[in-house]
Amino acid sequence: MSDISFIGLGEMGSALAGRLLETGHSVRVWNRSPGAADALVASGATRAASIADALGVGTVISMLANDEAAEAVFSAESLAGVPAGTLHINCATLSVDATDRLAERHALAGVEYVAAPVLGRSNVAAAGKLNVIAAGTKSATARAQPWLDAIGKRTWVVGERPSTASLVKIGANYTLIHALQALAESLTLVEHGGVDGLTFVEILTDAAFTGSVYTGYGSLIARKAYSPPGFTVGLGLKDLSLAERAAADSGVVLSTAPVLRDMFERALADPDLAPLDWSAIAEITRGLSASD
Repeated sequence: MSDISFIGLGEMGSALAGRLLETGHSVRVWNRSPGAADALVASGATRAASIADALGVGTVISMLANDEAAEAVFSAESLAGVPAGTLHINCATLSVDATDRLAERHALAGVEYVAAPVLGRSNVAAAGKLNVIAAGTKSATARAQPWLDAIGKRTWVVGERPSTASLVKIGANYTLIHALQALAESLTLVEHGGVDGLTFVEILTDAAFTGSVYTGYGSLIARKAYSPPGFTVGLGLKDLSLAERAAADSGVVLSTAPVLRDMFERALADPDLAPLDWSAIAEITRGLSASD
């Protein structure tokens, strides 16, 4: 029932903050666009007057959209006034190098830092059923665990260097992006043969591919149900870019990355697809097949 601040109230951040409220915690919320906090305040959260107000609580969870947002909010200046011993749990998917910079910045300010990116969509977050990938010092991850238990069904601690968690999440998302493209291609193939897409997804997921990626995204693609987006095309390209950067830094060749990038860039260039769920990249494959 302790006080905690939540910073970053997009769809996933709002779901996570709402989950903390529902589990009985007192939550202080802050977002760069203040209006995003309104619904949570109406549900019982306290609005932080400033980023300094949010960071003064002692325990902070954040879910910001990208490296630039995270590094701007958690600048050396903003961290300078944070009480010593504060714990920051960063649940966003960030690059390896940005995570390293943030970890160093927090250490210099005397703030414990845990990278804890999550696997699952916002409805899974609201139910407290996320998988959490965590990394940080043993003391920091131990302090973070009760909060991670509130938002997730399982925490995977993968190391003491926070960026290790970022790397694992980047790898997981890269696999997920491949699944989206594989579903797009196989659904387009059977649809062209006159087979109902939803029937194919049911066959596919009854035994061979039972995971939530195939059952959930397979249904979305078969029904073309891309709105409202759980995760946008633009954010999908951001995560693909993180994988490309991590591979370049490690000397790893990702042979299929150029094909996947082409799909995302085509979708972003289409004003009808750009604001939709990232699974809408399937419509690029459908369109390519239709034009053959």
